[in-house]
Amino acid sequence: MMRTIEVFLVIIIITGAFIIASFYAVLPVPRRVSPLNLRRIALTTLQVLDADYSLSEVAFKELDDPDYALAWSRLQVALSALLPPNMVYNLTVYEVRGDGGEELYIPLKSISNAESLGIQSEASSYLVASSNVTFRVIPEKIGERQGTGGTLYILNCSDARGWWITGYTAHTLAQDLYNLLSPYFQKTVMVQNTTQLAKILNGTALEGETLQGAVVINTFGEAVPIPSSYADLYYRDSYAEYFYQLGRRVNLHNWTWVSIVGWPFYYVTNTIKLVGSQNEWGIYGMVMVARKGLTAFLRGLDYPQYPSYSPPSESQTKDLGVVYLNPTALYYCNYYGIYPSPYQTSTRALSYSILNDYHLPEPRVIYIFDRVYRDYSWWIPGAIFRHVAANDNKVTGSFFALGLTRTTDIKLTALGLLCTFKPRLYRSEYTAAGVTRLVVLQLGQVGGV
Repeated sequence: MMRTIEVFLVIIIITGAFIIASFYAVLPVPRRVSPLNLRRIALTTLQVLDADYSLSEVAFKELDDPDYALAWSRLQVALSALLPPNMVYNLTVYEVRGDGGEELYIPLKSISNAESLGIQSEASSYLVASSNVTFRVIPEKIGERQGTGGTLYILNCSDARGWWITGYTAHTLAQDLYNLLSPYFQKTVMVQNTTQLAKILNGTALEGETLQGAVVINTFGEAVPIPSSYADLYYRDSYAEYFYQLGRRVNLHNWTWVSIVGWPFYYVTNTIKLVGSQNEWGIYGMVMVARKGLTAFLRGLDYPQYPSYSPPSESQTKDLGVVYLNPTALYYCNYYGIYPSPYQTSTRALSYSILNDYHLPEPRVIYIFDRVYRDYSWWIPGAIFRHVAANDNKVTGSFFALGLTRTTDIKLTALGLLCTFKPRLYRSEYTAAGVTRLVVLQLGQVGGV
């Protein structure tokens, strides 16, 4: 019985102490416990209002516009709908004028839903531009800063056929690449046939361009155009010898050779010279070189390690499935405004072993896709490989391979080249009067404690 009374007394004492403490305790006001970030709310509200440029359009309405009053009335309705009912606001539009490098802000229009914003308020500002303003970005030309290179060759040979570029033709890809990349190069040359290809392979410019340090994009997928004269001279091992000579030219002229999709150097194509041959899939004007083509090219690139042609071994690739863009490539997506899908399907990833076998030092590799470890080996789905001869530090030829499955995405080709050369973008400034206006939204709260 005594135990029960003691427990009962303890409960009464504790309860009484809690009631007395609660009575005299001073609690913080709700605004201090969970304050509203009025500045953030104001900025977000302005951004929402201008999501479809409605705010910009209203800010530039002139007094003599017949829709002037209606536009501002609708803006006020939108503001009331976006903000909580206990929030008061004042929105003011200023005209921005420049005079001798200084800016002057002249108030043009103000709307509010209260005479006063209370004892505490916050404001955010938002700059809007006139629809008449055109913004331009002028890219730096590749080769201007480096002093060499600056020429882009795009293979658009009318006497060749493509393979593994399903849904496209080499000629449509060539035109799209021209539109994407020509602003970044000092000179862009379309190689219209294999006769012109033979000329540049022999060291002769087509339009007075700089041959040394050029970029050559093969738009024919896994097939590579072969000039008739080269087909007569370099035909051993199903034309693998031609790919060796191609590698030699890339080394000699310090070119960057670009393979846009699939297994590089798998076929040669010439619809006139090889008209009676087919690639074992019924496509005439094309001959399958198969796996040894890539090895032959890399041996030619690795001069003087391989000073002459010999029958090459077969190269290896790997089906990796889904692969992901490298963080550096993702960064340059935003810088250059080129947005391919961040994940792709790779069925022709190159073996990491080629780096050591053909003097392509890993620190010089520019990864477009993250390398993947599979079956006790590393594989590279997309990268730019730079050749540096033994006991040397100078780049002598580069090779850009995208070992992806069809269908071709040329945005990846453009992104890879821009990641390699990193041309700067110069954004043009505008100084015309009255092209910008400043919108300031000030918020306060009413009611409550």
